[in-house]
Amino acid sequence: MAVKIKLKRLGKIRQPHYRIVVADARTRRDGRAIEEIGIYHPTYNPSRIEVNAERAQYWLSVGAQPTEAVLAILKLTGDWQAHKGLPAPAPLLQPETKESKRRSFDEFAKALEGDDTKGEAITPKAKKADKKADEAAADAAESTEA
Repeated sequence: MAVKIKLKRLGKIRQPHYRIVVADARTRRDGRAIEEIGIYHPTYNPSRIEVNAERAQYWLSVGAQPTEAVLAILKLTGDWQAHKGLPAPAPLLQPETKESKRRSFDEFAKALEGDDTKGEAITPKAKKADKKADEAAADAAESTEA
């Protein structure tokens, strides 16, 4: 029996969530799985990837073949390199925590404290009287030319 490590799709129409599963190669995409070894949420920013490294290593060692999408995920997490004996990749970005968001807001507030600009437009606003004077001058110029 051929065993594959593949993605099982869940979620709404435009909000996909995937589970990384080990299943028989003949089963449907969302069919019965032997074991779930991780999750993948591509719509989050940054994408959420969680893989049980121990179980992934086990299934790779007994001959389970990952699909192209799962192979890319395993390369990001470093599980594929560990299986092949290659050097580990750079660590993944961790999602922002509330503390880091608060820290960036505080830095922004400090930057604004020292700023003395009033936030006015660069170009001066044209007044109605100035527009009428410009139109009258243009009309006078046209009448003198004719």
